[in-house]
Amino acid sequence: MKKVIVRTFVFLLVGAVLVSTFWFLWESSRPEIPSFEVISPQPGNIENVVTITGNIEPRNLTKIKPEIPGIVSRISRKNGDYVRQGDVIATLRTIPDAGQMSVAESRLRTATISWRQITAHYHRQKELFENHVISRNDFEVAEATYQKALEELSSSQEALEIASTGSSRGSSVNNTHIRANASGKILDIPVKEGDRVIQSNVFFDGTTIAVIADMNDLIFKGTIDETDVGKIFVNMPVSISVGAIPNQLIEGILEHISLQGTRRDGSVVYEVEAALKAPEDMLIRADYSANANIIVEKATNVIQIPESVIEFNRNGTTSVYILTSGDASRQTFVRKQITLGLSDGNYVEVIEGLMLNDKIRGAEIGNHNR
Repeated sequence: MKKVIVRTFVFLLVGAVLVSTFWFLWESSRPEIPSFEVISPQPGNIENVVTITGNIEPRNLTKIKPEIPGIVSRISRKNGDYVRQGDVIATLRTIPDAGQMSVAESRLRTATISWRQITAHYHRQKELFENHVISRNDFEVAEATYQKALEELSSSQEALEIASTGSSRGSSVNNTHIRANASGKILDIPVKEGDRVIQSNVFFDGTTIAVIADMNDLIFKGTIDETDVGKIFVNMPVSISVGAIPNQLIEGILEHISLQGTRRDGSVVYEVEAALKAPEDMLIRADYSANANIIVEKATNVIQIPESVIEFNRNGTTSVYILTSGDASRQTFVRKQITLGLSDGNYVEVIEGLMLNDKIRGAEIGNHNR
């Protein structure tokens, strides 16, 4: 009896193993059916936007340079100060230029010699005129020549004084005082007390004492690629985002598009400028990095779908797959041709072929056996 029970148990066990193996092989051999995400068209607006990278700059920026060489003895302003035109920013201790001193001294010697000669002639002519030997007209000519010589002597003395000290007691000229030549805020003072500076001339740019700009008149300056420059024009509205001021947009107006391009990294770019309309309470610093977005095309209240669900055919047509029936284990789609409109790179306007209640095949999300 025991043998019969054992034999029966073994047969049942072997049968169970065979059935399980058969079932596993049969399930493994069944084709897999992919599952897809189902997407619905959405109403919305499509905007074709051109993005320009650049930075924020003052429209008017002035670099203050000395009129004479010298050593900075005092700086009376600091970065961020507001100055008016004519305000003193720094004071120099002059270093007389040997060439200028030589010219000024030579001019003074020449003027002195001429003045002495003309003075003697003038006094002789005056005595002759008082004795009625020469006419009034001859005397007036001699007197005018004397006044010119006197003026040249005074001017040459003043020039020598300015060349040696930077200022003159008899004149309002004082080159030792470095003054603002425009009103605005000081962006930078790149020198320190004790630094030696040189004046600007045809050979040297000169030392910059201070940089001044009107921070109430700012512009966006950037470059646009040649493939996009034909899409924009002057007076278009611009939306500017500044990296240092997140979640805030600054409105602007496109003011300038360069006619001359510059070759950069194998392509041609054009410089553009836009005037900013920033709120008065917004602190914007010079040289902030920024992006300017310009809407070149716009479609409002249209049916839109993700560009990733569209099939682009070789004959130039476009189509999507519409869900006809589907449940947890099986989805059925049918291909449908559609007509597209404007695209922003992520979403596309559907002009014809879809309705808002259609269900579209999206990305594959998994597989299951048939």
